[in-house]
Amino acid sequence: MPGENLSRDEAQERAALLSVDSYDVFLDLRSAVGDTEPGGAGAEPRTFRSVTTLRFRCAEPGAASFADLLAPSVTAVSLNGRDLDPGEVFDGSRIRLEDLAAENELVVDAQCAYSRTGEGMHRFVDPEDGEVYLYTQYEPADSRRVFANFEQPDLKAPFRFEVRAPEGWTVWSNGVGELADGVWKFAETKPISTYITAVVAGPYHYVTDSYSRVFEDGTTLEIPLGAMCRKGLAPHFDADDVFLVTKQGLDFFHDHFDYPYPFGKYDQAFVPEYNLGAMENPGLVTFREEYIFRGKVTQTSYEARANVILHEMAHMWFGDLVTMVWWDDLWLKESFADFMGTFANVGATRFTDAWITFANRRKAWAYRADQLPSTHPITADIRDLQDAKLNFDGITYAKGASVLKQLVAYAGQDAFLEGARRYFKRNAYGNTRLGDLLSALEETSGRDMAAWSRSWLQTAGVNSLTPQVILSAEGRIAELAVLQDAPESHPELRPHRVAVGLYHREDGDGPLVRYARAEVDVDGPRTVVAQLAGADAPALVLVNDDDLTYCKIRFDEGSLATLRDALGEITDPLARALCWSALWNLTRDAIVPARDFIALVLRFAGRESDIGVLQMLQAWANSALVSYAAPDWREEGGALLAEGALRELRLAEPGGEHQLAWARFFAAVASSDADLQLLQGLLEGTAKIDGLDVDQELRWAFLEPLAARGAADESVLAAELARDDTASGKRHQVRCLAARPSAAVKAQAWAAVVESDALSNALVEATISGFGQPSRRDLLEPYTAKYFAAIDRVWAERSIQIGMDVVRGLFPSLQDSPETLAATDAWLAAHEDAPPALRRLVLESRDDLARALRGQARDIAAAG
Repeated sequence: MPGENLSRDEAQERAALLSVDSYDVFLDLRSAVGDTEPGGAGAEPRTFRSVTTLRFRCAEPGAASFADLLAPSVTAVSLNGRDLDPGEVFDGSRIRLEDLAAENELVVDAQCAYSRTGEGMHRFVDPEDGEVYLYTQYEPADSRRVFANFEQPDLKAPFRFEVRAPEGWTVWSNGVGELADGVWKFAETKPISTYITAVVAGPYHYVTDSYSRVFEDGTTLEIPLGAMCRKGLAPHFDADDVFLVTKQGLDFFHDHFDYPYPFGKYDQAFVPEYNLGAMENPGLVTFREEYIFRGKVTQTSYEARANVILHEMAHMWFGDLVTMVWWDDLWLKESFADFMGTFANVGATRFTDAWITFANRRKAWAYRADQLPSTHPITADIRDLQDAKLNFDGITYAKGASVLKQLVAYAGQDAFLEGARRYFKRNAYGNTRLGDLLSALEETSGRDMAAWSRSWLQTAGVNSLTPQVILSAEGRIAELAVLQDAPESHPELRPHRVAVGLYHREDGDGPLVRYARAEVDVDGPRTVVAQLAGADAPALVLVNDDDLTYCKIRFDEGSLATLRDALGEITDPLARALCWSALWNLTRDAIVPARDFIALVLRFAGRESDIGVLQMLQAWANSALVSYAAPDWREEGGALLAEGALRELRLAEPGGEHQLAWARFFAAVASSDADLQLLQGLLEGTAKIDGLDVDQELRWAFLEPLAARGAADESVLAAELARDDTASGKRHQVRCLAARPSAAVKAQAWAAVVESDALSNALVEATISGFGQPSRRDLLEPYTAKYFAAIDRVWAERSIQIGMDVVRGLFPSLQDSPETLAATDAWLAAHEDAPPALRRLVLESRDDLARALRGQARDIAAAG
């Protein structure tokens, strides 16, 4: 990655000097088909022609600057009619521009490379039918892999794209396009940033619809809708549901934002081998195709897809219409979109319980990220593009969204939305910083946004809130207080608007219900909740009831005892989800032993009505076993989980989503010969569980544990691929192949990922996923030293996306010993001058490992 980085200082200097008037981009993509596929590491990349005409002004005529381009070669460069020598001005990542005029025209004719890593112009060949599919993915700075530009968010401009494609293909871009004389020509865009331009091209299956809205002033907005996927996925594509959520979202945002959707059409492309969840390109949103479900899934998957559709739609205003100046303020788009995704899901769609999923799933991501050594304020210090790439994290997304939920409670929903409306109107098609939004919110709420921002946006770390209950002689609450603390590394105590709920068991032994609630502004280390004085003694005190703030919930001893005895009796699903989340945090913090958490899951998860919470509990239970349980207890704990999962699987409603969730979890924890024989029987049809449909996706879920335990060899997996000879099937097969318990298999998988760049990003992910199997940690032992010997070279030679996948995915976390921790520390000590982004990834993995060792020590102590 040498020479590819761009610093914030360089971007600021360039923005002060230049302003962009327009881009005309011509791409010739006919090379995407035909010819022999390049093979293996070191092969010449397949390229396409890219011609950019860039018109811009310079505030200081005679000054020098540069344009960005990542390309194998440049054919010609012309600046203001003057031909420049590409060999002199292009260094592989930048084009040097000297003696600029007040008004300039730069023309760059280049050969750009198709990508196999999901960065730039990604090229995918469908193994099912040999068809080729292209799409672009740029965030934060990969449009320079496709055309020459000024790759920073504050140099916005209108774009006109023209694309020549293979015959029979359709091409889409941000604007409406038409085919004329063999070239697809697209309408000029509004001023937008480079990273949200987009091109999708190929023989995609395309479905259309339309949206219409009549506003109060009598004007009508018509938005053409489109949705597309590979032809091979067309039989599974439920476009009607995608359009339903899309229309519901457009209605919701028009109701709340008072600013009509500004980008004309609204296409949504579900594309193969995507390295993100989705991307908010205006007029042409791209999604990973896994959001098209080939088999039966639970409502959690549909809710998640709806949330992503709405998240990306919110970006049309937060991010596309109004864009941050630099990646420091990435939260101005991602935190808002993450909040708005759930806000709209609850307010506009059938997924009215989406805040439960948010509390249980999204915030777990935030809590983990905010306790890593790399934690950062929501408004981060982003020095360069590598920093920016790593800051698409749980803090920027989920913590930021949680903080916005707190802001809504603090300022009021009406004031919050009115502030957003003013923000859009004042800054349309422009770029903003933190202060621009805060000034609008301060106007509408009357609150001191500067103080709120200092506490919530400009400091890192998560507070813990613990109830303190003092009872009177009569058994009533004499005083109830909320204690707030913070870690030494991030000691900020924040203002929290919280609800405190009191729960008791009806009739002494009935369900746990809330009988009293009070809202209070927690400020400082101890806050008395005066409204609850005199209330009956509670069985459970739930701080942050209704999930208004962002904090780690703790319990007093009486409440914790109640949860151990009656967690499944809490009637309110959100309250129950918050208790589960709190218990998981206690487990990760080595306060509750892993075996105790697993016992709670085994006892109460079968009663969980919310399918999203259930699936999260199953994932947490597996993590508790793999990472936090005492090594000597893992076999026993695994057997208990498998036994419990099978029991719940047989008890679940036949054909229901809970049955499906328990079937998948049983496969994930199956270990005994009897477990494996049952999975084998379900695959072969010799065993049956009433109502369980073992479709193709579930077959692969059953095959992975069989492969990992040596019960499904290469021939079995080859036969399954023949049954499912698709791109999805290939990814599953690659993962299962790498999972097999053989030293030779592990060596082959390692070489395929670390020593070669022949695999696409999707197959790199699949190989890494299969490689690390906790059932055979001994086979992974030789790779600790190999990992630390390889990562600096991998980081230097591979794209940042693949570098991140390798450094994160192959860290020897399953070699969970003090020796591995020491090896990590030794690498960090010897590589103090390594790229900060690489050190951050290693530091994060080290922290996870140290946390696992503390959890194991706690679990050992609990065993006596």
